[in-house]
Amino acid sequence: MKIDQKDIEKKWKESVDNNIKRFPERKSSFQTSSEIDVERLYYPENDNDYYEKLGFPGEYPYTRGIQPTMYRSKYWTMRQYAGFGSAIETNKRFRYLLEQGQTGLSVAFDLPTQIGYDSDDMMAEGEVGRVGVAIDTLHDMEALLDKIPLDKVSTSMTINAPASVLLAMYIAVGEKQGVEKGKLTGTIQNDILKEYIARGTYIFPPKPSMRLITNIFEYCGEHVPKFNTISISGYHIREAGSTAVQEAAFTIANGMAYVDAAIEAGLDVDAFAPRLAFFFNAHNNFFEEIAKFRAARRVWAKIMKEHYQAKNPKSWKLRFHTQTGGSTLTAQQPDNNIVRVTMQALAAVLGGTQSLHTNSRDEALALPTEESARIALRTQQIIANESGVADTVDPLGGSYFVEALTDKIEEEMEAYLDQINELGGSVTAIEEGFMQREIHRTAYETQLRIEKEEEIIVGLNKYKIDEEVNPELLKVDEALERQQKASLQEIRHDRDNEMVVSTLKQLGWAAKKPEENLMPYILNAVKAYASVGEICNVLRKEFGEYGI
Repeated sequence: MKIDQKDIEKKWKESVDNNIKRFPERKSSFQTSSEIDVERLYYPENDNDYYEKLGFPGEYPYTRGIQPTMYRSKYWTMRQYAGFGSAIETNKRFRYLLEQGQTGLSVAFDLPTQIGYDSDDMMAEGEVGRVGVAIDTLHDMEALLDKIPLDKVSTSMTINAPASVLLAMYIAVGEKQGVEKGKLTGTIQNDILKEYIARGTYIFPPKPSMRLITNIFEYCGEHVPKFNTISISGYHIREAGSTAVQEAAFTIANGMAYVDAAIEAGLDVDAFAPRLAFFFNAHNNFFEEIAKFRAARRVWAKIMKEHYQAKNPKSWKLRFHTQTGGSTLTAQQPDNNIVRVTMQALAAVLGGTQSLHTNSRDEALALPTEESARIALRTQQIIANESGVADTVDPLGGSYFVEALTDKIEEEMEAYLDQINELGGSVTAIEEGFMQREIHRTAYETQLRIEKEEEIIVGLNKYKIDEEVNPELLKVDEALERQQKASLQEIRHDRDNEMVVSTLKQLGWAAKKPEENLMPYILNAVKAYASVGEICNVLRKEFGEYGI
């Protein structure tokens, strides 16, 4: 089939004009420091390969980005992942970061919350508020979001097994603020498959877990249409030791499993696919990371259009958040981490990310201090405002090296996807341990290279110095756990416990009925101030626990 290049170019220019009406570009003209004009896009004329494999930004297959003008109109959302101690303490950090120019919130929850235990559960002992914020009831979520306007701020929540509960709390806080469900924006991670592969904060077996996820798809499609219902995460797969190719391939495979589950549950692909989002890692190999993002967009677009026959172009777009590589940070010479994070963040921007979190220099040692979090945020702001990389779309597009890497990563991703499909899909591949074995193998090989100094980590295995690593660290007060438990007991005493029992009983009944969407029942329980643990225990009773 002959490609009509002029027609494609005309279509793109029309989409640019329409996009600019909605999102005007930041300036009337863009120039370098030497006053050289910077065009919106650079591309070859009369090159069939270009139009087939790359095309224009905002046009299928989205290799060059999902928006026609990308950052010329609007920078990526600058998020800083935060959460520690109590909801009140974390709220102070959120408000500080928003004052410093952050444009979206990203919530880290403590381990008990992540696996559905209340702070006074014996399983939570010693972990309350340690690696994130402790959220037991709607009271805590209200404190977490105090004085934060949910109709103006987008919030990302890194929560998986109890995602439906925390989302319900967020919706309930919005209602208390007078914000309609339809105006809430943000992302719930809600990706249980990567928990089985790489992270381990699961509660329920795969089948009921997938039911909860598709229930969220259905509920949000009808009631919370601007909220991203899942963030299909390669980040933790990469942190577990995968390669860039494995990260992208396994994440796409998991994405296909969620699409399959939703279609099997009776949902139309175009009803939920536009709100699917992804979450990737940015590591140190600069050009490989850029190529990974570009290849992942192209692979997903083809899958959604050709395999799933999605008709809405929004269903073809791979929208993603990026976090710089936590596992690349070193406790040795921690200021070196600022340089690492800068390169990783720049790769994410050049790869076309929609939002970005930059890790702090001290995260190999402890939760970030306020100063470290500010430096991490300033890193993004300097890239956006001072580097010039946001002034043209996909500035490395057409580079022989980047395009060759993009093609090669795409090829190797598709080889992995073929293997996973032959096994019966992502869920079967996880149950058989395929992805886990692949990650363990590559993690071991990487560690060997580091130990043999075949792979240099500056300050760790080369260019070492005698140093006392004794920076100022953020420490969570041990009194917090006692205070959190006391607060929870007070809520239990003051709430309408007959209403709590009633809503939990209704949830248990609904859990027995596969055709029932559980979100309305969870929302009712949350509004009655039932706790995360109480709600999850009802579901544990009906669904069982994975591995037990």
